[in-house]
Amino acid sequence: MSSVSLGRDDRIAIVELNRPDRLNAISTSLCVDLHETLRAVAADDDIDVILLCGAGRAFCAGDDLKEFAQQTANAAATRRHIESIQAITRDLMFMDKLVIGAVQGYAVGGGFEWMLNCDMVVAADDLVAFFPEMQWGQFVTGGVTHLLPQSVGYQRAMELLVLGERKSAQELHALGLVNWIVPVGDARGKALEVAKRAASKSTFSTGALKRLLTRGLSGTLGRALDLEEEITIESFATPEARARSEDFPV
Repeated sequence: MSSVSLGRDDRIAIVELNRPDRLNAISTSLCVDLHETLRAVAADDDIDVILLCGAGRAFCAGDDLKEFAQQTANAAATRRHIESIQAITRDLMFMDKLVIGAVQGYAVGGGFEWMLNCDMVVAADDLVAFFPEMQWGQFVTGGVTHLLPQSVGYQRAMELLVLGERKSAQELHALGLVNWIVPVGDARGKALEVAKRAASKSTFSTGALKRLLTRGLSGTLGRALDLEEEITIESFATPEARARSEDFPV
């Protein structure tokens, strides 16, 4: 069974992370399936907007540490794993089509990063999001070293990334990192409503706007992704990171 499911509502593609038994944690197969799905919908002229969501009670609980030994077995395996995670950010942010996130439960580490890669976000009121990487001696991905300072300022970005404190939907909304908060169970419906409103706009204009905002911000998102990739690969080799790989707090 694929770890990503693809549905459709008129001209909206519904891309769902589909590992609910693992809180949609990031596995090798999920990265492969998500990358292929996003590339397919990005190339589909009959799709205007993408809705990204997770099955079950979580959006995405970050790396699946049951696969940590496999993903970091050697330098080549580590590089493949990190490149596959960064490829999802490139898919989400460098396609012209808008991506609306519907998030609930946990959005942790890479899951938080993918949430921030969405163009607009609807959050259920049970959302808990945080970055555990600094605690583990690892490093963040998803372009957040570029995106967060742009969104919340340098000091707030450092607070989120270094301290790794759990943030609620309400706190994330106050920071401007989610657009709407809805009751548990309503996130996908609200996100679909937003997606349909976005799809009613000019696809040329919204695509051009997204290109400008993602590529024209001060600094270069692509360069940040490359640097994050190299630092994360280096961090995975540290004894501290390997010793803490089983201490996942969810």
